[in-house]
Amino acid sequence: MHEKMIEEVTANKDTIINEYIGQNNLGEAAKRLLELQKKSWQTLSSGYNSLKFIKTKVIPFDAFNFAIQYNPGRYISTSAMVDEKSITNRKCFLCEKNLPDQQKGILINDYILLANPYPIFPEHFTITHKIHKDQSIKNSFGDLLFFSKIFSKFYTIFYNGPGCGASAPDHLHFQAGSKFSMPLDNEYDTIKNKYGALLSNTNDRSLYFVDDGMRKIFAIEGNEEKNIMNIFNLFLEVYSSGSNIYEPMMNILCSYNEAKVWRVLIMLRAKHRPEEFYNKGEERILFSPAACDYGGLCITPLEKDFERFNSRLLNKIFKETSISQAIFQKLKEDLQSKI
Repeated sequence: MHEKMIEEVTANKDTIINEYIGQNNLGEAAKRLLELQKKSWQTLSSGYNSLKFIKTKVIPFDAFNFAIQYNPGRYISTSAMVDEKSITNRKCFLCEKNLPDQQKGILINDYILLANPYPIFPEHFTITHKIHKDQSIKNSFGDLLFFSKIFSKFYTIFYNGPGCGASAPDHLHFQAGSKFSMPLDNEYDTIKNKYGALLSNTNDRSLYFVDDGMRKIFAIEGNEEKNIMNIFNLFLEVYSSGSNIYEPMMNILCSYNEAKVWRVLIMLRAKHRPEEFYNKGEERILFSPAACDYGGLCITPLEKDFERFNSRLLNKIFKETSISQAIFQKLKEDLQSKI
């Protein structure tokens, strides 16, 4: 990307944003960017106005909740065709040259922070790499930790794997959403204590396997970045063993708290979409679970599907799209032998 292009796409001509960047206060810089984009970009302004009219209902389970959000603005993302042919035949909407003229951003190292025009959260951003390259966590996990730290005051950072939720599997990116908007942000400790199994515990990190009956989660908590990265790389090696796909299926939620501890929650996936997604006519349910859905905030763009969601349907879908108990147990044993 040429320097001139970077200057055009970034909003760093704004004095207030520059002041926040100079203070290393990128969370406030992001808020300022969103504020400016709401005033200057009609598509984004309309997206945020639509949040005033969304419907939400809460479905309780034992020790946790799922919130269902009826959000028509997410239709394109939820229904996106992500097969190889469809990806090849469309322009990448995360590449700088294809961004709308009104869209601005903040350059952060090799990434550009962009306000998401089709929000799920009160504040929603996409963090896209400057270079068009495949969505992959193997060599970008350190970047995920970095962004969760610099945006720790306001946002949870999440990653959708190329085979389970990323609507742009051909372009490396993360997303940032308002902290505590997903039920799991608040409920994780309760779920861990009730359904978690401690795999390993040292002074600087703890590892858990959590099975709450719907989600299978490998959790890393720690304050030493290098150690967390080593554990993740070991996990990825074990999880990838015997697999012939580009990247084993996962979604990741990552946060950093006031105690200077990272929390990395890796959702272990078996399928991208449930069988209901492929049904015909009225039997079809347009629901494509990704990181935020596994975080307990389930997005559906159709009101008829919103009305149909209940505990039985949620339980079926999440069990179907998560790895099996047998694979989960083997992963736990294999990882335990290498820790």
